[in-house]
Amino acid sequence: MKMSTETHSNHMKSRRRFLQGAGVALALPWMESVPLLGAEGGSAVQKAAAAGKPPVRFGCVFFSNGVEPIHWWAKDRDGEMEIGPGLRPMMPHRKDMNFIRGLFNEDAFTAKSPHLGRSPSMLSGGLISFDPSVIHCGKSMDQVMADQIGSETAVPSLVLGIEPNELRLEDGLSMIYGSSISWTTDSRPTTKEIYPARAFQRLVGDGRGRELDRSILDSVLDQAHSLESRVSRSDQRKLDEYFDSIRDIEKRIDQGSKEHRLEGWQPTLSEPNMERPADELPQHVPDHMKLMLDLIVLAFQMDKTRIATLMLNNDLSQMNFKFLEGVKGALHLDLTHNGKVPELEAMYLKTNQYHVEQFAYILDRMKGIDEGEGTLLDNSMMMLCSSLFDGDSHSAEQLPILLAGRAGGTLKTGRILDYFESGNENRHASSLYLDIMDRMGVEVDRFSESSRRLADL
Repeated sequence: MKMSTETHSNHMKSRRRFLQGAGVALALPWMESVPLLGAEGGSAVQKAAAAGKPPVRFGCVFFSNGVEPIHWWAKDRDGEMEIGPGLRPMMPHRKDMNFIRGLFNEDAFTAKSPHLGRSPSMLSGGLISFDPSVIHCGKSMDQVMADQIGSETAVPSLVLGIEPNELRLEDGLSMIYGSSISWTTDSRPTTKEIYPARAFQRLVGDGRGRELDRSILDSVLDQAHSLESRVSRSDQRKLDEYFDSIRDIEKRIDQGSKEHRLEGWQPTLSEPNMERPADELPQHVPDHMKLMLDLIVLAFQMDKTRIATLMLNNDLSQMNFKFLEGVKGALHLDLTHNGKVPELEAMYLKTNQYHVEQFAYILDRMKGIDEGEGTLLDNSMMMLCSSLFDGDSHSAEQLPILLAGRAGGTLKTGRILDYFESGNENRHASSLYLDIMDRMGVEVDRFSESSRRLADL
């Protein structure tokens, strides 16, 4: 039977975008040889490749409870960026990032709740509802982008976390506010995935997260070998690295589900009061975080999505950092609010540095992935942020923000951008988000509090 023009087009798009087999599909990384395989009429990433440019990606890594201000700074010294102790893991990446000082979410700054009035507004700039019977925040910028460009990839946006959503009340407000920075609508947080295996299944399948009976690579191995003979030598190396990275994540997910250590968020019972379910969630925080960061890299590399967020911890988190030498106590009450106590200051600094270390890790990974004339990081914008500046005093008059990557060559890095004395109208975080959306090809006249782009970015 003859295919309709539309059906034929979709069929060709699917064939050119994926390796297929055993009812599953594996998207390809960006390769310089893709135009040789027939980019005309293919996917957006292949069209970009035919034009010589990979797509631009955006990722946000969020950590809760702010920083210790005396450790979070950057200044110019003889043309080199000097950074404070809290940013020490970023030393190798100073030329890849912009240190942004002075931006804030004005509505959230005036919110009555220092935590739940601010963290959900990190990417939306919206003011939450203080009516406990109503959930309302504001649509976040990642979901604005997902609405416009999410259809170009199998997964419109990847929303990840380490700690589960909490439904208890805090200060009379739902802790769903403290569990979410991504908001699909003004009143609905985007579903956050904390299970690496489920996130992985979304990436290697059709975007809907269906279960796989065996390795995705096994089902497309014959096609993979066929493809390797048709691409350039450098692309053969990329394919090898790409398949190896998928195998590595599969193995680590399997290993993590077999371990029985428990760090981070704690259960409400010291002993179970029911039969123990299958252990699918990594119980060691460092392993869990690294897996989620690797999944973001894989998602970008596969072009399964171009938009990703990761919450390293929820607001008011009681995550335990005892896996760090010399650190004890819960993040929020024990460390954040005692960060100026001499014997605890060093512990709190280590937690700040650990969060920054996770960001440095994903930048390292992305810098190591070649995409023709640049790297995956060169073709991305990666933001590290928190919703408080001084975690102890709940100060949010400015936000700790780092922006790394060159957005496909449109963003200059290695700079210190200070907006603190520029006047409130010129230092809205939403102005930064408008600028990011522009570089992602998303057209928005106004977002939240701002209709102007960030000056000098």
